Formats: sequence, structure tokens, C-alpha cells
Amino acid sequence: MVAHVLRLRLALLVGAAHGEHGVRRVLALLASAAITVAVCIAILSMGSAPLPTAQAVLVLGAAATFISFVLAPMLTGTPDQLDPRRFAPFAVDQRELPWILALSALVSVPSFALIAATTCVVIVAVSAGAPALLAILAGIVGVISIALAARIGMAISAILLPERRSRELTVLITIPVLVVAFPVAAYFASIRWDGEVPAAVDTATTIVGFSPLAAPYALPFHAAAGDSAAAWGSGLVALASIAGLLGLWAFLVRRLLTVTERPYATRERSGLGWFGLLPANAFGAVAARSLVYWLRDRRYIVNVLVVPIAGVLTVFPLIVAGVPVWIAALVPVPLMALFFGWLPHNDVAYDSTALWVHVASGVRGLPDRLGRLVPVLMVSIPVLAIAISVTLAFIAQWSLLLPFIGVTAALLLSALGMSSIASVVFPYAVSRPGDSPFQQPQRSSSHGSFGAAGTFLGALAFSAPTIWLFALTIAEGDQHAPAAFWVGILTGVLVLFGGAAIGGAIFERSGERLMEFVETT
Repeated sequence: MVAHVLRLRLALLVGAAHGEHGVRRVLALLASAAITVAVCIAILSMGSAPLPTAQAVLVLGAAATFISFVLAPMLTGTPDQLDPRRFAPFAVDQRELPWILALSALVSVPSFALIAATTCVVIVAVSAGAPALLAILAGIVGVISIALAARIGMAISAILLPERRSRELTVLITIPVLVVAFPVAAYFASIRWDGEVPAAVDTATTIVGFSPLAAPYALPFHAAAGDSAAAWGSGLVALASIAGLLGLWAFLVRRLLTVTERPYATRERSGLGWFGLLPANAFGAVAARSLVYWLRDRRYIVNVLVVPIAGVLTVFPLIVAGVPVWIAALVPVPLMALFFGWLPHNDVAYDSTALWVHVASGVRGLPDRLGRLVPVLMVSIPVLAIAISVTLAFIAQWSLLLPFIGVTAALLLSALGMSSIASVVFPYAVSRPGDSPFQQPQRSSSHGSFGAAGTFLGALAFSAPTIWLFALTIAEGDQHAPAAFWVGILTGVLVLFGGAAIGGAIFERSGERLMEFVETT
């Protein structure tokens, strides 16, 4: 059975170059080979670096590789050629199948690249003074651990996520990874080494080296440094981790072979997009409809694209006016947060005649108000997370992370709360669907300016305490940073839900007026 599965795996790899997408797959294989060679050269270059530096870079790199192998199946939705359910009709012994599939997982392009990179890590560790046999055994354990992690990621993806992944679900999975991974990567990239391992990197290396993420790769470097206690610790963690991964993999295989999924697990295949993904209630329906509009209507798209550009352009006048560069660099992100929160202040007007769906179906005000904010949050959160990371990396002031997040959250959420009120109290005419986003119709009243200005001023007023604490953090030190963070978060959340509740109550009482407005403008 083992030989049969391995032959099947090799046949799939060889046959991948044939068929309709053969050329594309060959190009992808060549690109993977080139990347693997580049990574191996970079790893081997660490042989001339000091031992602490080589250990920090390679151990953290191994941890990142482990996480990538786990998350990649969930992010890409790639069909699993070795899905245990494919072998169920062949009456394979359930006790043998997990180990057969785990061994077969080593016959794949990512596994070959992993083996090549791990071989280079072993060479570097041996050149640094690690015993050769110990380094080789640690490398084998490391490869098996990461290969098992990839299989576990595939199994979890098969159990929890639909096989034919919709683009909408992939977006929802990718956003949290982007929000978390990019700031972490920017933080480590901004650290200056100055010939030695920074304290933050050394601490992260120590923690990761005693975790399942990279314990096998930390083991030979501990041995090379002569730290027997640390080497024993990493070794025990590595063995315990591989035992735990094998047990989890066996459990998941048995789960896949013995449990029948409920019929509604295939609802993503219906082609309903956001409507099939979000909750089947009023909030989910409004959020799905808003997402469809925001992602397809060029009026919304232009508004979203203008926000980052407007934020960045504010830096240049400040620099010309003599403001220090590092202070000027702090301005765009809060301004972008304010503009993002301001965007839905006239969302009812952009609905045009589609508003009758909300009114005629009797949607309550709060689900309507909150559902309309989902597209803005999905776009603004990753953009602001990246912008905060880039800003702090540029000015090398990561001590401002907490208060900076607090200010950004306060402005964004407060503006969204105020927009929830303004869009039903002071709507004003905008370009019709299909018209140019830059075409502005004539307005018989100036009441619309009250909503636009009120959203800005209200958000600034509610965020003033957080802005003040942020300024104190810059002027006096980090003692005000936690207060700025929590005040900003709490203020933003309270104003968001308070504004949505007030706007929802007004919406329920103003349906006729709003319908008349959208029909006549």
C-alpha cells in the first residue's frame, strides 16, 4: 500500500506538466526551483555570520515556515490530492492510512524545497560546531514536523472550510492574517542589528526555540553554543511536538473517514457569494448587499482609493511648513482613519432606488446601520494596519504602537458612528449609478453639508481625549501609552454602537422621507 501511494504521488507530480495547464505548471515549478535556490544560498551565507545571528535568523525563519505550511491550505483553498476521503473506497486500514499519507506528503514540490532548505540549515549548524549526527537528526525531525503541519492544515481546511472555496471566504480568511502578519514583519524588519542580535529578536528567538514552531531547528544551535540545558529543552519539545502532531494527524484522518458532514456544509457552492457566506439574518443581508455595491460600483471604489492618496499628500505641506519629518509622518494614518469613517456618511443616497428593499422588507434600523459599515471595516482595517506598521517602521518609534492604534481606532469608529446618524438625518444628492464618480448633481438645499461637517467634527470631538493622551505620550513618555490605547478603543466602540443605535431609531421613523429623497434626487 505504501509503495502504491508513493507511485501515485510521483505520477501526479510527473503528470502535472501535461494537460491544459501544463505550461503554467512548468513555469510555476521553475519559479519554485529558483526561489529554493535563492533561499538555500541565503541560508548558506549565514555560515560566515556570528553564531547568535545565524541562530536568530534561521530559527525565526523556521518558525515562519511552519506557520506558512499550516496556513497556506486555508488561504489558497488548493484541493488536497492526498485527502484521506479519497482512499475510503479502497478499504484501507484506518490505522495504517495516517502514516502512509504522512510519508507520501514528503513527495511534493514544497517538501522537496523544505528538505533542501533544511539541509542547508544542517550544514550551517555543523559548520558552527554542532555535532553532525545531532544536526542531521534534528533536521529530519524538523522536516517531518513541518510536513505534518501541512497535512494538518489541509485536514482542518477540509473539515472546517468548503472544498470549492469562494473568493469571499478567502478574503475573510486572508484579512486577519494580513492584519497580524504585516505589522510583525514590519517590526522585525525595522530593528537595527548594529553587529549584534537586538534584545527583542533574541527574546523572540528564545521563545520560538522552545516552542513546536522551531524547536528542532534551535536544537543544533544550542549544542553548537555549548548550552546543554537549552539543547535538552529544545530536543524534548521537538520530540513531544512531533508525537503530538502525529496524534493530531491520526485523529483528523479518522475524523475525515468516519464523520459525514451535514448537507449545509456545501452552501458555498450555490454561487450566492457574500449572501451565502454571511449570516442569514437582516444584518448579514444588508452587509452582503453593501459589499456587492462597494466592490462593484465605481463611485464607492473611487472614494476608497482617494483616502490613502489624500492621507499621504498631507505630509508634504507639513514638511514644507517646517514640521519635523517624524511628526509629519504621524499625520496621514489618523487622517486616513477619519476619512474612512466619514465615507458612509451619505450611504443612503448612494443606494438610489435600492433603499426600498430595506424599507419594504421591514429591516430594523440597527441591522441596517451596522450592516452598511461592514465594507468600510473590511477595507479600512487591513489598510490602516499596514499604514501603522509602515509609519512606525519609518520613524523607528515602535513605542508609539499602542497610542497610535488607540487614536486610529477612536477616529475610525467614532466617525463610523457619526456617519450612521448623518446618513439618515442629512442625506444629499450624489451622482447616479453608472454616472461618473466625479460628477456632482445640483442640490436645492445646503442641508447635506451639515452631515458631512457634523461627522468630521463629532468624530474629532469624541476622539479629543485620545488625541490628547497620544500627544502626552509623544511629549512625556510611554507612561500614557496604555491609557491612550484603552481610551481610544472604548471611546470608538461606544460611539460606534451608540451612533448605530441612534441612527437605527431615526431610520425606522424616517423610511417614507428617505424613500421620497432617493426617488427625487
